[in-house]
Amino acid sequence: MKQLTLKLVIPLTAISFSIFTKWWFTLPVDGPDTILTGFPFPFVCNGWHTSMSLQIFVAELFVDLLTYFAFWFITIYCINRFFKVINVHIILTILLLSLTGLILTGSVFIASNSDNLFYFKRPWDMEIMETGYKFTWQNQTHPDFYKYHPESKKE
Repeated sequence: MKQLTLKLVIPLTAISFSIFTKWWFTLPVDGPDTILTGFPFPFVCNGWHTSMSLQIFVAELFVDLLTYFAFWFITIYCINRFFKVINVHIILTILLLSLTGLILTGSVFIASNSDNLFYFKRPWDMEIMETGYKFTWQNQTHPDFYKYHPESKKE
């Protein structure tokens, strides 16, 4: 199982973590309405101090990564143990590790922006207005703020 973890579970964790996510339209306390992303917990959102920055919440990011890892580990373990022994071909291993390397390189490049803010936990409370799931390549439109707060609409 150690070989399967290195050859399948870790690459599938990185690939699925970067492809599938959940978005959360929220109203933070003392902040502008914003969209957070992450599954099962929101771990990143746009920075409020400059347009090209991110706010990254490390505890939520770690729990999300563990969730994806646990899902793939249990899935691969059950298939290998109860259905069919998995033998990973070298070409598949090279393809998965190459794709994982590209994803990790891009993630480190994005995270290394000096304007990003890293917090251990999210330092503000929020009111969740709307949620949904998406793939990375899908465009997420900003929901209508006035749908949830019609009293704020100026006549």
